[in-house]
Amino acid sequence: MSTTSEYFETLRGRSIAVIGMGVSNTPLIRMLLRAELRVTVCDKSPRERVEEQASELESLGAKLKMGPDYLSKIHKFDVIFRTPGLSPNTPELKKAVEGGSILTSEMELFFKLCPCKIIGVTGSDGKTTTTTLISEFLKEARRNVYLGGNIGRPLLPDVDGMTAEDMAVVELSSFQLMSMDRSPSVAVFTNLSPNHLDYHHTMEEYTQAKLNIFCHQKPEDRAIFNYDNDITRSLSKAAVGHTMLFSRKQRLEEGVYLRDGAIWLTNNMGSREVLPLADIHIPGAHNIENYMAAIAAVDGIVPDKCVRAVAQRFIGVEHRIELVRELDGVKYYNDSIGTSPTRTMACLDSFEQKLILIAGGYDKGVPFTQLGLAMVEKVKVLILTGDTATAIKKAVEEAEGYAESGLQLIETKDLAAAVSAAWEIAREGDVVVLSPACAAFDRFKNFMERGKVFKQLVNAL
Repeated sequence: MSTTSEYFETLRGRSIAVIGMGVSNTPLIRMLLRAELRVTVCDKSPRERVEEQASELESLGAKLKMGPDYLSKIHKFDVIFRTPGLSPNTPELKKAVEGGSILTSEMELFFKLCPCKIIGVTGSDGKTTTTTLISEFLKEARRNVYLGGNIGRPLLPDVDGMTAEDMAVVELSSFQLMSMDRSPSVAVFTNLSPNHLDYHHTMEEYTQAKLNIFCHQKPEDRAIFNYDNDITRSLSKAAVGHTMLFSRKQRLEEGVYLRDGAIWLTNNMGSREVLPLADIHIPGAHNIENYMAAIAAVDGIVPDKCVRAVAQRFIGVEHRIELVRELDGVKYYNDSIGTSPTRTMACLDSFEQKLILIAGGYDKGVPFTQLGLAMVEKVKVLILTGDTATAIKKAVEEAEGYAESGLQLIETKDLAAAVSAAWEIAREGDVVVLSPACAAFDRFKNFMERGKVFKQLVNAL
């Protein structure tokens, strides 16, 4: 293992390209420039859209290549740091690698340089809540914790301040994992369902990317899988490290499971009750699964009393079934993280009553058939907006039971109109939820911006 400065010395004299000036790569760019390395930043955004940031990087010594042809000369660079949003299978990157360029990423570099134990979390749903819970458990046990990755905070700038006794908890997307050649010492795989098929094109490619969370582990490492998810249960058989399963539906001979209204854990030391379900304040069966995954991750590291202490105060992560306000007896919830049908279906399952649901957004190529069935059963008014409005409407109208369900369908031009429509329709006792089942890129920078706008609109009613 080398330090950041030692690694940067290996880059001296080489031409370096960093693709993208987003959240994860901008700190990397600054670090490279401070080391007085030759850096070209390549970004597809037009200069005028990111003028302030572009000017700052230029003042630090970076060269810029902006606009639609930003990859045209990428094959001429010795070392290329890709943005997670750009697949390593992109033809320009494949050509560069074939020509001898080294292709890497900020996250790959972090794994290479990190001196402490890494707990990594991936899955189609539940990553952020599970990652946050693990971090909170560790902090409650008075461990020094670094939380980051796909959760929105790059960890590379912190690596030189880390020690072997620290812990890094990292949320990992399929985009980040796709080219990884290292795995965390504790790998958590929450679940797997069709997602990001606009990026990966096939379910097989999506699954293969996720495998990197555990396939480079050592035998002494730990891999945690959801027993109730058919795909992850099957993948668990390929784990290199010690396998631990969790299940909300099945009492396991070994692993984490439900018993007598509590989460229990059985390992080679015996069986024990870890957490009463009554202590969990965030709604939904999916959040019970998130707790199970997090408990499996910290078993033997964090005392059970710390798990219980966190549960008794933890009220969730922003944009995840987040109560925005109650107005005239109507509760408004922000679940903007619902960027896939399975996330939205989990949200619907978290409420006992039928909802007024706002949905729709960017089309990732994911089918809505199962979501349509769930909406017919659990939604009384569906307010649609965004690029996928037509596709979701079609899935609902073709779902069994739609004709007799009484479900009301409304299409609106934008989120503001959707919130206004919900306010006009809602009556005392109703629940209004934004859970789009789609990404936000058709109208917003990301799901966080969408969630913040939703909260502003609701609070302005």
